[in-house]
Amino acid sequence: MPGKSTNLLLISALFISAMIAFWGIIDPKGLGDLAASAVHLQFGSRGWFIMLEASGLLFVAIFLAFSRFGSIRLGPNDAEPEFSTPAWIAMLFAAGMGIGLLFYGAAEPLTHFDELRKYIRDPEAAGYALFVTYLNWGFHAWAIYGVVGLIMAYFAYRRHRPLLLSAPLSDALGDAAWIRVMAWLFDLMAIVAIAVGLSGSLAMGVFQIQTGVAGLLGINDANTLTFPVFIAMCVAFVIPLRRDLGDGMAKLSNAAMLIAVGLLVYLLIAGPTSYLMNGIVSGFGRYLFNVLPAGFSTAEFFDGDLVNWFQGWTLNYMIWWLAWSPFVGIFIARISRGRTIREFLIGVIVAPTLFSVLWFGIFGGLGFFDALRSEGVLSAINRENLDATTFALLDKFPVSRITHVATITAAFLFVVTSVVSAGFTLAMIGTGGDENPSPRIRTVWGAILAALGLAMVLVGDIALVRSIIALSAIAFVFIVPVLVICLFRTLRREEGS
Repeated sequence: MPGKSTNLLLISALFISAMIAFWGIIDPKGLGDLAASAVHLQFGSRGWFIMLEASGLLFVAIFLAFSRFGSIRLGPNDAEPEFSTPAWIAMLFAAGMGIGLLFYGAAEPLTHFDELRKYIRDPEAAGYALFVTYLNWGFHAWAIYGVVGLIMAYFAYRRHRPLLLSAPLSDALGDAAWIRVMAWLFDLMAIVAIAVGLSGSLAMGVFQIQTGVAGLLGINDANTLTFPVFIAMCVAFVIPLRRDLGDGMAKLSNAAMLIAVGLLVYLLIAGPTSYLMNGIVSGFGRYLFNVLPAGFSTAEFFDGDLVNWFQGWTLNYMIWWLAWSPFVGIFIARISRGRTIREFLIGVIVAPTLFSVLWFGIFGGLGFFDALRSEGVLSAINRENLDATTFALLDKFPVSRITHVATITAAFLFVVTSVVSAGFTLAMIGTGGDENPSPRIRTVWGAILAALGLAMVLVGDIALVRSIIALSAIAFVFIVPVLVICLFRTLRREEGS
């Protein structure tokens, strides 16, 4: 019976994912418009619950990290971590956010700045724009990833269950027929959300890389490079998909992180260092002391423009992290065996958040420097084309061709590592939790991700792409709280025994 259930899950997931890809390729605008309408309706009626849940997961993570449960090891009491801490952090970070940082590094803070300066003075608008960016990419995002990943790791390595989203249900609630049906649906929805969410990032990578390559080669219309870049990406992720996880993914993610860190250090030194550090210190302080109350904000009494801005960014991000939580959660669970709950949560939530603070502080700070103390060219470019903002910023510094190449390379590697880790995760779920699924199954999922990515590329509008991702994750607004309940129920049971 389990074999039949697994085959049905795999076939159903492949069919649904393929149908979404087919729809997007045949009628990309129709898919995008439908998703945008559905998501707008959901945000208007349940936005408060999404923010409440994101903040609740952050409180859950804080409690677990510093409670008596923090010393519980994810595995037998004598288990040791499989990967070194630096390699572990690089892998989870590359899987979770890599391409987004390159795409939105300067673009997002400047977008918030342009919106907020309508209501407050420019210096204050810049400070709040950086705060909102930190809110969108910081503790809340990684708490969502961390709690879901912890649940997966705990039930897989402590309770000896399959590495599946459904495992907590059967372990904590029993094996009744309705629980088996719910568990099967959980796994199916996880697969679809992972596939759709990852394909959006693949499209985002294509948009940015084609813009960068066009600038390097002096091509006026970057869209002529869309399909060559897309094909190059697909070829690149097939090879590591067929290799061992540690051999392929770890090396690529380490290389991408090294390039990103090098780029960050270069911009900090070559740019107005004191200006940037002042912005980072004050911005982080503002974020640290206001992050918890801000997590409950819903822009409830403002005008329609500000509400749409809030829904299109902060609310969309929270649902985006939920969409990615099965993928990133299961993947970081897979690489985190042997760590304690405290070590896991602090590593997963704090380290990437601090890097995001530095990243957006430097890229966003350079954007604000241009807007407040120079001619404001970056803001004008950003309003026209988000894809080009990062490269326009790099053009203001020496050796811009080298930094362009470095950024394109890092973006390329981040997309490849995301596809590889997603293909690995999808294959694991589709095969009933096999931690080392066959290269053939991983390659099939790579092909599905490529087809979905093509559909997202054809949609052509990054806002519509984000709406499609958000729509795929609506169910997880209700699934994740159930998983948290299962975790606490089982932790108390283990403590009692």
